[in-house]
Amino acid sequence: MNKMRSAIASLLLLSATGAVAHEYEQGSLQIAHPWSRPAPPMAANGSAYLVINNHGHVDDVLLSAESPVAERVEIHTHMMDGDMMKMRQLEQLPVPAGEAVTLAPGGHHLMLFGLKQAPREGERFPLTLHFEQAGEVAVEVSVDADHARPEEKASDDGHHH
Repeated sequence: MNKMRSAIASLLLLSATGAVAHEYEQGSLQIAHPWSRPAPPMAANGSAYLVINNHGHVDDVLLSAESPVAERVEIHTHMMDGDMMKMRQLEQLPVPAGEAVTLAPGGHHLMLFGLKQAPREGERFPLTLHFEQAGEVAVEVSVDADHARPEEKASDDGHHH
């Protein structure tokens, strides 16, 4: 009986830890706080945000991303065009060695086109990131309307790429 209680307690602890620890590591990269806002039921598009920390000594590059919840995922950024802020697709996103790159509202982000189902608050969905050096990194994106801005939690030394 004690073994069963111990096993149940261990499982509960692991599942609770997994819910709190929302970070993923692959090689020298750490992906922190993948999140998305909830979308209206008929939304065609959405976006995802996260922080990529490169703790290594070699530059890496985010080449692409994919998710089963969308027909395609593109890397985007916002840029000023005259006095208008416009969104632009990036072919890739450099992740310099020893730095963090933040994907957040109003800056770099992942656009989810052709949503198969609108993300709802409290849900999670899979997202696979493809890096030049680190390879594939599978993460879960938390859907959270009140998510704290990841750049406030990340140490990026003021670098905005």
